[in-house]
Amino acid sequence: MKAFLILEDGTVFEGKRIGSERDVVCEVVFNTAMAGYLEVLTDPSYAGQGVVMTYPLMGNYGINEEDAESRRPWASAFVVQTVARRASNYRSEEELDGYLRRWDIPGIAGLDTRALTRHLRTRGTMNGLITSDESRSIQTCAKIAGAYRVADVVRMVSRTQSEHFDGPGYRVALMDYGAKNSIIKSLCRRGCDVTVFPQGTPASDVLAIRPDGVMLSNGPGDPKECVGPIACVRELYDSGVPIFGICLGHQITALAMGADTEKLDYGHRGVNHPVKELATGRVYITSQNHGYVVRGESIPSFAKVSFVNVNDGTVEGVTYDGGRVYTVQFHPEASPGPVDTRFLFDRFINVMGGKRNA
Repeated sequence: MKAFLILEDGTVFEGKRIGSERDVVCEVVFNTAMAGYLEVLTDPSYAGQGVVMTYPLMGNYGINEEDAESRRPWASAFVVQTVARRASNYRSEEELDGYLRRWDIPGIAGLDTRALTRHLRTRGTMNGLITSDESRSIQTCAKIAGAYRVADVVRMVSRTQSEHFDGPGYRVALMDYGAKNSIIKSLCRRGCDVTVFPQGTPASDVLAIRPDGVMLSNGPGDPKECVGPIACVRELYDSGVPIFGICLGHQITALAMGADTEKLDYGHRGVNHPVKELATGRVYITSQNHGYVVRGESIPSFAKVSFVNVNDGTVEGVTYDGGRVYTVQFHPEASPGPVDTRFLFDRFINVMGGKRNA
């Protein structure tokens, strides 16, 4: 079936339907990873967004639910150049197109994703409508796309009840703003006893379990909308507990400390983004997925920038209170992706007091 992606500026890209055949409006973003399409689809940080994969071939190794980053896919749409006709991998359980259909996720294939990506880089991230309806005018479709807003998505993707993962080591409270499974696995792999809390949990309930440390997860949307979590993190900070924040958790912490955030023109999404650690001068290759950043000039005097993006100089990490609290914009739990920065989880263990269990 013929399909069209119509951007809010009236630009049209033509392709063919994959996945669900329903229409969808979403924010259109691009990801430069060569693999990991299941992890992308199931990353809660993509809620409300249609993902354009710049690598031309997707679906070649199929779907394996063991690799999923959450209980379901959250991306609103999937845009690719080519979908493999047949998956070839011993772990494959399902074809990509069948997976998209099963979860009612619309997609479009066969369009020029390179041209689309160049357009988004030049004009900035914008909304789009995927449709097969040729009866509506381009102007009408562009207006529908332009009216869309990604809103209240943290509440949508977060757990509604707390969940416990037993372990012999340090007691960690993980705030779920859209937490990836890889974050939980990274903590459990280090022996942590992890309790995952829904995004609206009061700080008093979190502190009631007497955590050795608090982890702030990734998540979707504009961080300034997270009024409740921002107030919660401020209380957690004042309690003196060690805190480690990733992605949205990094942004929420900055807002809680009085800093400001802003939206990038087209964001950082992929598994090949270089960041520099200022203390050592070392450059790490990282996995990233964000459209907002912390404004460097707004960071308070009691905090220190720890990482910067090599490509555009944006803030990629901040340390507070001498290292008791530290946050990063990138994903050290990256799965799949580079493992360069997994040491940040070990640093969290050390901040909580070093290894308790061998």
